[in-house]
Amino acid sequence: MLGLTKKKNKSMLGVDISSTSVKILELSRSGQHYRVEGYAVEPLPENAVVEKHINDVEAVGNTVSRALQKIRTRVKSASCAVSGSSVITKTIEMSRNLSQEDIEEQIMLDADQYIPFPMDEVAMDFDVIGQSARSDNMVEVQLAASKKDIVEDRQLALEAAGLTAEVVDVEIYALLRTFSELLPQMGDSLNETGSLENLTIAVMDVGHTMTTLTVMSGERIVYTREQVFGGKQLTEEIMRRYGVTVAEAGLAKKQGGLPDDYHAEVLEPFKDATVQQVARSLQFFFASTEFNDVDYIFLAGGTSAIPGLADMVQEKIGTPTLVANPFANMSLANRVNAANLSNDAPSLLVACGLALRSFA
Repeated sequence: MLGLTKKKNKSMLGVDISSTSVKILELSRSGQHYRVEGYAVEPLPENAVVEKHINDVEAVGNTVSRALQKIRTRVKSASCAVSGSSVITKTIEMSRNLSQEDIEEQIMLDADQYIPFPMDEVAMDFDVIGQSARSDNMVEVQLAASKKDIVEDRQLALEAAGLTAEVVDVEIYALLRTFSELLPQMGDSLNETGSLENLTIAVMDVGHTMTTLTVMSGERIVYTREQVFGGKQLTEEIMRRYGVTVAEAGLAKKQGGLPDDYHAEVLEPFKDATVQQVARSLQFFFASTEFNDVDYIFLAGGTSAIPGLADMVQEKIGTPTLVANPFANMSLANRVNAANLSNDAPSLLVACGLALRSFA
């Protein structure tokens, strides 16, 4: 409506700008089946993005350019996202007889009731999400708003790399779009329709500095919460204990080569701390909602790829726990390395949801 999102009209790359890297994903579709045409993960310079806020547009643009060189695509349109903490969301009820134009006009008239910022500083959009539970004559409308400079920084970074931001989405909505691609991992737990109806699924995304719990019940997000915890703490402990640089610590986390005491003295305590964060986040969820259980836990983010972490979470909490892989049922182009994609898959959920906007 006012710049937070634009409706798609062409094939788009999913571009996820996190605190430590840029992830780009290209998907195609044949019938109901998706194919991974290419992807790239490119590290960002330190402090170019801090807690998902862009500090250095030029550095981010250069990183996007390097990722594009790796993916070797002709697509020039992109979908990116702002983080949930940067967005104000509000669900409001309106008459089901209103047109899209009428809804927009009404939101503009009432915007100061929902948005605590001057309207000239805000980008926002809305979506009719379904029938009101209270009245057959009303519908629920989801309003999302973000400060314009946050949106524009992402648009400028993509433009610097030669891309056009056709869509600026919200990360949790991109994640919601990816849920359907996780269904095959749940096997026989799905109902007869093969859908999420009557299932409550938790996704724990353990990022570099922030961990986000998103809970979906049926087809809706019912809870989301961010807390300060992430893989940065493991990186810093490696640096402190072994006297290495940030880059060396990050590489060692992925490729190994650290002293023999690393697993017992550094990695296992970090895994224990991560499990405690998962348990604590779920307790907050249960305490603040009518839910007292979840059917599945998916671990996402780079940290979730740590061997044995999902098993530890499942043992501690008693809930089936899987490492999220939205590409499990997708075919791959010849240039896509299957092993590398499997390793990177847990950190590509947002990029996947953004790429799926091409087909929404």
